[in-house]
Amino acid sequence: MRIKDGFILKDIAGEMVVVPVGENLVDFGAMVVLNDTGVFLWNLLQDEKDESQLLQAVLDEYDIDEQDAKQDITEFLDSLGDNNLLSGSYAN
Repeated sequence: MRIKDGFILKDIAGEMVVVPVGENLVDFGAMVVLNDTGVFLWNLLQDEKDESQLLQAVLDEYDIDEQDAKQDITEFLDSLGDNNLLSGSYAN
């Protein structure tokens, strides 16, 4: 899975916000604000990644136990999926 083309992160008043570009401007009605971990995962998902690769990257980057990391990643991916921001295979 990866981030769909046509979406970028933009710093707006100190918040990292997902912004649609191009054709996505018309269809995207949500405002998605990411925290630091969300930005980290977003950047990883610029290239094709699976959940195990995301988990390993989070465990390497942050002082977090595996169960909490899995839960955080699942919630993040669910949010991206709910907002139709993922391409590839992810079943939420």
